[in-house]
Amino acid sequence: MPGEPFWRRKTLGQMTVPEWESLCDGCGLCCLVRFEDEATDEVIPTRVHCKLFDPDRCQCSNYAERHKYVPDCIKLTPHNIEALEWMPKSCAYRRLHEGRDLAEWHPLISGDPESVHRAGISVRGQTISEDALADPEDALDFAAWDLIVERGDD
Repeated sequence: MPGEPFWRRKTLGQMTVPEWESLCDGCGLCCLVRFEDEATDEVIPTRVHCKLFDPDRCQCSNYAERHKYVPDCIKLTPHNIEALEWMPKSCAYRRLHEGRDLAEWHPLISGDPESVHRAGISVRGQTISEDALADPEDALDFAAWDLIVERGDD
């Protein structure tokens, strides 16, 4: 249908780069340090953010060159989203991959980039930088199991 938004008309793989990038709601959840328990494969989320994450703007401070400074930063693509089971359940990329629509608080629905923060989905003001830790393993002291549950509506 012509009046339908692009995310309802196209598959993730059919989207242009700007369309794909616009799906990011600015929650910051994917910029948090996570650990994987090698014995159980369980992912342990923390409230420690990447050194490039701007906690006030809730976005990467150097997105274009992030791999230069954070080589293990994962680039989300339509081809790898299925394998990234640690992505938050509220994430637009995950929601669309799973056949769900964008949430009411998503900026593409609300028309307001602050809606994700007002809805309590983002981590704005709730994290510390990995640079503040003496040892990377200290991030485990900030484990945040509440971040892996659905945030907002499902």
